[in-house]
Amino acid sequence: MSGEEIEFVKEAFDSNWIAPCGPNQEAFEKEMAEFIGAKGAVAVSSGTAAIHLALRLCGVGSGDVVFCSSLTFIGSATPILFQGATPVFIDSEPASWNMSPLALERAFDEAEAEGKRPKAVIVVNLYGQCADYDSLKPICDRYQVPLIEDAAESLGATYQGQASGTLGRFGILSFNGNKIITTSGGGMLVSDNVDALAKARYWATQARDPAVHYEHSELGYNYRMSNVLAGIGRGQLKVLKDRVESRREIYDRYFQALKNIDGVHFMPEPSYGKSNRWLTVLTLEKTCKANPLEIINRLDAEGIEARPVWKPLHLQPVFKNCPYYSHQPENSFSDQVFDNGLCLPSGTNLEREDQHRIIQIVQEALS
Repeated sequence: MSGEEIEFVKEAFDSNWIAPCGPNQEAFEKEMAEFIGAKGAVAVSSGTAAIHLALRLCGVGSGDVVFCSSLTFIGSATPILFQGATPVFIDSEPASWNMSPLALERAFDEAEAEGKRPKAVIVVNLYGQCADYDSLKPICDRYQVPLIEDAAESLGATYQGQASGTLGRFGILSFNGNKIITTSGGGMLVSDNVDALAKARYWATQARDPAVHYEHSELGYNYRMSNVLAGIGRGQLKVLKDRVESRREIYDRYFQALKNIDGVHFMPEPSYGKSNRWLTVLTLEKTCKANPLEIINRLDAEGIEARPVWKPLHLQPVFKNCPYYSHQPENSFSDQVFDNGLCLPSGTNLEREDQHRIIQIVQEALS
């Protein structure tokens, strides 16, 4: 917490606006939309809920196909199943670790040949780094397929000066406890299509019709963010720019300390954008003295949590029968990163002395 949140939460308690909907919720939506340069936003219970609403707005239904990044958290893809559709997973490319234009092009070519054009494409901005939208969007536009930008990990990042979350037809934000700003749990759907957002807000509020009694003409969901949590979000938003700079400083300290060790490579930052460096992530070549799991275990023995890179969704048992398109026909970049990747502690409140201790442990493991 930043300390900025308590006044907004106190407002909610003092005014007795505890239930979903209320002044904080409306203000958080307005302030976030203004911050990233979108025309509107809908605050919901999670980023996953926001993806679900976006898919429904894109007309995704039973029997449809949706293309989705594979190197990501499962919440990016489960809403596809909620709608009765089939996910087709797309590999990442080395320059940004995000969706490969080569793989996406190949997936579209084969889908067209089979008469199974996808209803939507979900592009994930991995670990705070935007995908290459100048390469991906023209492919989607050529086939007139909407692009959903999963910016759950990249709030505060930019692509050619444009805010992450505003690069697709719909943008997805997450305020889960591990994100760069948090409401403890929550998410947001953002877009320039205010009519679509009004529909999403209606669905997210149990699709309650404007009647004195409870009238429901459509299927809806209990997806709205509470007024109390929105107050936390308003306070967090005030320090977002500081959080981004702090995460980037943490990355820089890791980079300077470890960059000269043979076989160590950090997740790149393409020249087209600025990452929020949500997590500092690196890969270790097989020639290194220790592999990622060994370093994770060494850190764990000292009471320090580190993690592997996301296990690609095409390797997850729940998606074992779903199609997958690798970056190159015989080269799956996501598999390589999963085998060799390591996520280091990167929280905004990481003290310099604690980071120095982490660096020492990693250096000793690799020396």
